[in-house]
Amino acid sequence: MLSSARWRCRMKAWWHSGRPWVWLTSGAVSLSLLAMLALLALLTGQSLRLLWPQPIYSFDLISPPGVLLGERVGVQRPLVPTAGVPMDPEIWLIRTGNRPQDSYRLPAAQVRASRLPADVLVVQRRNGARLYGYLAGMREDGQPLTAASMSAALEQRLRLSATQRRLAAQVEQQRSAVRAQRAQQQSLPLHRQGVPSEQQRAAQQAAQNERQTAYEALSEQLAAIERERGRVQLVLADAQGQRQVIPLSDIDSLWYPNAMSLGQKLRHLAAQTWRFVSLHDPVREGDGVFPAMAGTLLLVILMSVIVMPLGVMAAIYLHEYAARHWLTRLIRIAVGNLAGVPSIVYGIFGLGFFVYAVGGSLDKLFYADTLPAPTFGTPGLLWAALTLALLTLPVVIIATEEGLARIPPSLRQGSLALGATQAETIWRVVLPGAAPAMMTGLILAVARAAGETAPLMLVGVIKSAPKLPLDGTFPFLHPERQFMHLGYQIYDLAFQSQDGDAVQPMAFATALLLIVIVVSLNLAAMGLRHRLREKYRALTL
Repeated sequence: MLSSARWRCRMKAWWHSGRPWVWLTSGAVSLSLLAMLALLALLTGQSLRLLWPQPIYSFDLISPPGVLLGERVGVQRPLVPTAGVPMDPEIWLIRTGNRPQDSYRLPAAQVRASRLPADVLVVQRRNGARLYGYLAGMREDGQPLTAASMSAALEQRLRLSATQRRLAAQVEQQRSAVRAQRAQQQSLPLHRQGVPSEQQRAAQQAAQNERQTAYEALSEQLAAIERERGRVQLVLADAQGQRQVIPLSDIDSLWYPNAMSLGQKLRHLAAQTWRFVSLHDPVREGDGVFPAMAGTLLLVILMSVIVMPLGVMAAIYLHEYAARHWLTRLIRIAVGNLAGVPSIVYGIFGLGFFVYAVGGSLDKLFYADTLPAPTFGTPGLLWAALTLALLTLPVVIIATEEGLARIPPSLRQGSLALGATQAETIWRVVLPGAAPAMMTGLILAVARAAGETAPLMLVGVIKSAPKLPLDGTFPFLHPERQFMHLGYQIYDLAFQSQDGDAVQPMAFATALLLIVIVVSLNLAAMGLRHRLREKYRALTL
């Protein structure tokens, strides 16, 4: 009894000392860090399946007898054995290439042996498909090619094909510019052309003939390049020995994953990462996520430019000018409740008010000559930024008002006693001291807006945008255009793709890129907040 009473006294003293709360709080922090690290590890590991060269196995099968060449993308372990119940065999998930990529669920018991052949070749086609096989030769104009080192000759020809593809893209760009000039001249209204003289008509006809000649010359040059690109083909043999002929013009890249050194794998990782985030890949068409990345950054920046002045001014009025009565309390309650409204509701509001009401009115006032084709009366970047600004406005108001409340009243009274007006006091004394809190509101707003997808589906985001909202054409920023977004691309890859398993690594890589962008923006805002806090620390002492 004495030892039990002593133990209870010790436990009571330990509990009242506050140490249990220290352990609980440190455990919560540790759990949060572990969850964050686990998320980053999952995203990084799955992204490397897209960017890092994966080993390709050759499986000798028992039943049915044969050889299977592919990448082992996963293993399903058997369940815990139960008495009287046979245990399920281990299942290997094998991907053998093609598009959609063929996947097999192969029981491990059906594999006699597996090996990593050094001469296995991975061919990445421009349409996104991957082929696995062995180099069986090359053909030029239907005739076999001979070389001392066929793999070196293949790499040389592939570099030549990439150079020709870049040249073809340049010629096509020049031809498109000539075609646009012709269309612009033909669509010029007669009242703007006036009544031309004989000399003017001759000059116009000569200009048209010159453009037509240039267009035909560029077309002939492009056709010659395309014929040259289609002369050489790769002969690829699969695991069964069947051969497939692939034009080099259809090949993005190729590599020998089982024979690559660490340095070669790192260079491959850098090249694949650049292609993944690039805008115009000179080899692959339409696979870069730069349009979505640029759309996400433009949206966040435009939203921040809109929401920060509105949120700061609203917070200044509520805290510095508004009287302390029931209406002010009601407004604060409404602002707090707006922070909890589902984002899809803001999307519906943005579609009905910003797009149809405001945008439709702008079209009637300023773009009546282009109707019924809408200019601003359709979803676009501006309406998406306004919708997200409305969504994040309560966060900025609350954070800024908290910062204003932490400014000591003595600072305001001292400024007023020295003869400053209330507006001067707010501008020169209060706002600098509350700047760190305003940056905190911006950080929270950016973190929420960058990951939103549901409202953007209604007010501007699309799967593939023909043009970026920001380009070299005046006025450079085109807020009426639709745009791409990383969050929507993740949704599209995860739920709308016909081959979900094949695009799963790209979805994880896109999610990792979105996290990197959000963290980078937050780190920049946190650095600015730290500088402001250190600069105005003396005001709060």
